[in-house]
Amino acid sequence: MTTTPDRYAGALRLDGKRALVTGATKGIGADIARAFASAGATLVLSGRDEAELAAARTALSGEFGVEIHTVAVDLAEGDGPSRLAEAALGAFGGLDVLVNNAGVSYPQSVADTDPALFDATIAVNLRAPALLASIVGAAMVRAGVGGSIITVASAAALAPLPDHYAYCASKAGLVMATKVLARELGPHGIRANSVCPTVVLTEMGQRVWGEEAKAAPMLARIPLGRFAQPHEVSDTVVWLASDLASMVNGVDIPVDGGYTMG
Repeated sequence: MTTTPDRYAGALRLDGKRALVTGATKGIGADIARAFASAGATLVLSGRDEAELAAARTALSGEFGVEIHTVAVDLAEGDGPSRLAEAALGAFGGLDVLVNNAGVSYPQSVADTDPALFDATIAVNLRAPALLASIVGAAMVRAGVGGSIITVASAAALAPLPDHYAYCASKAGLVMATKVLARELGPHGIRANSVCPTVVLTEMGQRVWGEEAKAAPMLARIPLGRFAQPHEVSDTVVWLASDLASMVNGVDIPVDGGYTMG
């Protein structure tokens, strides 16, 4: 499902809000970027591929008429979060919304865990977004106008998923880090919340879970009997960024059709 220019109206509009979206060229991140553009936000999009970022900027600014900057950075690098924060804050003289979406997954069982891949998962999925939120959050405090920090985590942060040892650990840690942000930054009018989707049928999701035999056991655990569509995650993120969610702070919202109920 694609986002249309009139999809968001009234208090769901993000006109005047300056937002940074990480991992913005593929999958959920690309859909979030499109949703934010359609809602009127000015954007900083980050990813690792300059050509993909340039294409996203051209497409979204051309369709929705919003100002977009891009920053190519590898968040696995030690100074990646600080370099991205500096560039994003400088693009518009501050940020009102941070969407920590970038992430990686290297499915492995506990017994087969590769230490290098474990470290790579923690670096991108936990260290980078936690440090980025720390820097951006501090800038929001100095600005004194509040803000919204939104973590795209996973249902795997709330319920264990076999063969995802490092992934579950990283996303669970990120959800708790987001709660600390909510506790410490809340007095400054800055809200921090997590969105925890189940399998999302992005291009990669279709590729990984498109086989009926593989999908069936997972679908059997979802009361709604289906996986999520990208716009169902994006709509939740737009809502958390909007004034309609002005009293929502420190929560993790499952977008999972009931999967994490147990």
